[in-house]
Amino acid sequence: MAAGDEPTRSGPDAPPDDADWRRKEEPEHSLWRGLISLAILVAIVVGLLLAVPGLEGVADQVGGMNPWWLVAGVVLEILSCLGYVLAFLQVFDRAPVRFGARVALSELAFGAAVSLGGAGSVAVGAWLLVERGGEPTRIAERSAVLFLLTSAINVITLAVAGLALFFGILPGPRDPWLSLAPVLVGTIVFVFFLLLPHYSERLASSRSPGKLRTLLVEVATTIRLTEQVLFTRDWRIIGAIAFLWCDIAVLAACFAAAGTVPPVAVIVLAYQIGYLSNVIPIPGNIGVLDGSLVGMFVLYGVSATLATAATVVYHAIALWVPAMWGTVAFLILRRTRDRPIELRPPREVRRRLRRERRQQRGGRG
Repeated sequence: MAAGDEPTRSGPDAPPDDADWRRKEEPEHSLWRGLISLAILVAIVVGLLLAVPGLEGVADQVGGMNPWWLVAGVVLEILSCLGYVLAFLQVFDRAPVRFGARVALSELAFGAAVSLGGAGSVAVGAWLLVERGGEPTRIAERSAVLFLLTSAINVITLAVAGLALFFGILPGPRDPWLSLAPVLVGTIVFVFFLLLPHYSERLASSRSPGKLRTLLVEVATTIRLTEQVLFTRDWRIIGAIAFLWCDIAVLAACFAAAGTVPPVAVIVLAYQIGYLSNVIPIPGNIGVLDGSLVGMFVLYGVSATLATAATVVYHAIALWVPAMWGTVAFLILRRTRDRPIELRPPREVRRRLRRERRQQRGGRG
């Protein structure tokens, strides 16, 4: 070794090169940039409410909201976050509860603060799991199942609300375009979801190229796993349902705080259709989601001022509760990333151990 040369280390103790270090640090930087952008955009929206003529009524309505309903909205958003944690632990069944909860909350933080969309947020969770030694193929498969599971609950809720509105089970406008059209879209998507594994497997069994065959088999496997989670009797499915329904309830609480609550079906359908704008890459979807939700509420006959006031406050709660909670969870994960994790036994083994413990307690009694 020439004089002045530094020893080169290899293996796990070797310092990462600049490119590797930047890749490892990128999620942290993305989260902080997202939170800063989110704060700036919120400040801009508040400034517009206070300064732009015609929006003063919205600012007045926001200022006069019942604070107890807003507290209820915050509690409901916390329950929505806990629902997602439970859904995560249902899909990643062997993940330690505390570690899995922190990964799930981190996903929510990235979804709120960074322009990722639902699939991108799940990808962040997959990155955290792989970093702790998870098998990339299995993690990717389970992450896709989690995304499809929550999406399926959305589609089912959309279809049920539309049917209830169309047949007059729930009050609201019975215009087919506002009630039956969402049902048809939701039903088509759900049926396509159920039939896709069959056709994917048929295509894979034909003379498809190797990479295409592998992709088709993986698609079929992922959807079948999602169906298994969705249709198997497991109390933890409450998590995926609560993740959506509690968040919708936050919006209803904000309307209640403003003094008038639209019909339940209207809130559900406007929420579901309005959230399609979530694919647009803007931090927190500030402005885009609000405009989409307000537009849908106006289409369903809700006052624009009322809808704007409720939507702006709802969006603030739905952004900052998961963003702050999830950021804390993410920072804890980063601080403890060198600690090994121990997978829980498979669920069948856990059930057997619980039965044996109950029998032992009964024998001692």
